[in-house]
Amino acid sequence: MALKEFEFGFGQTTQKVMLPEEHISDVLEGNPTPACDVEEATLECMRHPIGSRPLQEIVRKGDKVCIVCADITRTWNHSDQFVIHIVNELNRAEIPDSDICILFAQGTHRAQTPEEDIRVVGKEVASRIKLYQHDCKNKDELVHVGDTKLGTPVWINKHAVDADKVIVVDGITTHLFAGYGGGRKLILPGVAGDESIQINHCNALGAEFGSGINPATRSTLLDHNPVSDDMQEASDMIKPCFLVHSIVNADGQICRMVGGDPYEAWLEGTKLVYRIQKVPMKQEADVGFACAGGYPKDVSLYQGSKCYDPADVAVKDGGIIIAIMEASDIQEPPAYLNSFQYETEADMERALRHHFTIPFFVAFNLFCMTHRYTIYLVTKPENFEAIRKTNQIPVATVEEAWALAQKQLEKEGKTDYTINVMPHCAAIVPYLKG
Repeated sequence: MALKEFEFGFGQTTQKVMLPEEHISDVLEGNPTPACDVEEATLECMRHPIGSRPLQEIVRKGDKVCIVCADITRTWNHSDQFVIHIVNELNRAEIPDSDICILFAQGTHRAQTPEEDIRVVGKEVASRIKLYQHDCKNKDELVHVGDTKLGTPVWINKHAVDADKVIVVDGITTHLFAGYGGGRKLILPGVAGDESIQINHCNALGAEFGSGINPATRSTLLDHNPVSDDMQEASDMIKPCFLVHSIVNADGQICRMVGGDPYEAWLEGTKLVYRIQKVPMKQEADVGFACAGGYPKDVSLYQGSKCYDPADVAVKDGGIIIAIMEASDIQEPPAYLNSFQYETEADMERALRHHFTIPFFVAFNLFCMTHRYTIYLVTKPENFEAIRKTNQIPVATVEEAWALAQKQLEKEGKTDYTINVMPHCAAIVPYLKG
C-alpha cells in the first residue's frame, strides 16, 4: 500500500499524516489566483466601475459622505490597504475629510478599541476621519426607515440615514446562510438595530418548528434566499451610492477589487469568488479531512467553523469528518460555545427560534452535522472538555484521528473507502463534476 504524506495548518504550526494513495479521491484546493496591486486595482474599480458612473461623478462638493465599513471581524478583507484610496478619491471630488465619516458595520458585535480601528482602516485614515461605532441596541442612534415585504422592521444607524451619500466597504466571500457576504449585509445586519437583525436572520430557519435549517439559505445560494432578499430590500431603503469590495485568494491576499453599483458590482464579485473558490470533485467520500487553514483562521472554534460547510458537501451522509483546528481561543465568543447546552436538535432549534443569534445558528448547524456524521476534531488537549459538549470527538493529532477513523471503517466493513482532502476549507466551494 503506497502512502502519501499530507501536511495541515494547525495554529502557527502544522500536523502531518500518511494516507493510502489508492483511497484518495480528490485533494481539493482553490484555483490559483495571483495577488494584485491594491492601489491600482482600487482606483481602477472606482474610475471604471460596474453598473455605475465613476465615484468622482456621483458625489459632489457639499455632500456629507458616510463610509460604512466592515468591522474587526472581517480584517481578512484587508480594508486597511484600500480605505485610504477611497478617502483620497473623495478628496479629489472636492469632498474634504471634515465631510466624511466612517461607520463600522458591527451588527451585533462589540465596539472596537482604537487599536482595532487602525487595524480596520489604517493609521492615516484613523487620524484623519471621524469614526463611529455602531451599537445595535442603542435606540437613540437608530431610525426606522420602513418594513420589508417579509415584515422585518428596518432600523438603521442615524449616521447612515442622515448622510447625503453612503459608500459600502468590505470583502466578498461565501456565507453560511446569506449565500455570500458583503454588499447588502453592510446595511442589514451591519448598521441595523438588534430587532431588525434577529427577525431577518430567523429566515435562515424553516417556516415551521422541526423543519430545522431553511435549505434555501445556504452558502452560494442567492436565488429565492429569503435572508439575502430581505437584506437587499433593507439596503435599498438606504440607497448606498457606491460599493468598493476586495476579493482574496487562497493565500489570503487581495487578488481583485470590485466597485460600482452596490448591487451589480457586488453580484459580479460573487461570481468572481465562485470562479476562484469552486473546486470539482469526483464524488462524495467516506472520509473527509477538513482543515480550517491554520492561524488566524483556526484561532477559535467559531472562526474555524467555516471548515464544516465544505466538508458537508464533500462527505457522504453517515461518513467521517476529520476537522483540524487548534482553537487557541476556544471560549471566543462565549455565546457560541455556550450554545451547546441542549440534549437534542429539537430542544436547540426551539431555543434558537426564541432568540436567534448568529453564533447560536452556527452552533446549531454544527450540532445538526454531528448527528449526520462522525466528527473527530483535532485540537489542543486543553480544549477536549469543551469540545465534547459539541458532540464532536476531540483528539490531539491528525494521526490519532486517522487511526480512529480506520478502526471505524474496518468495523463497518468498508475496505474500498474513499477520502477527500481539504487543506484550506475556508477557500473552497466543492461541487460534483457533471
